[in-house]
Amino acid sequence: MEAKDQVLEAMKKDGTPLNAGKIVEITGLERKVVDKAMNLLKKEETIFSPKRCFWQAK
Repeated sequence: MEAKDQVLEAMKKDGTPLNAGKIVEITGLERKVVDKAMNLLKKEETIFSPKRCFWQAK
């Protein structure tokens, strides 16, 4: 499973807005990997930000 898929799955499973630090805790991935995956998801418009620095799956 790609890092992007792991990040998206973690967001969907939690169901609440998460910041990158929490996603690192949940997935066990490195921070750089999570940041890169989140940037891809933002470009694909798969995630959105309901409040500053927190992201949620659409």
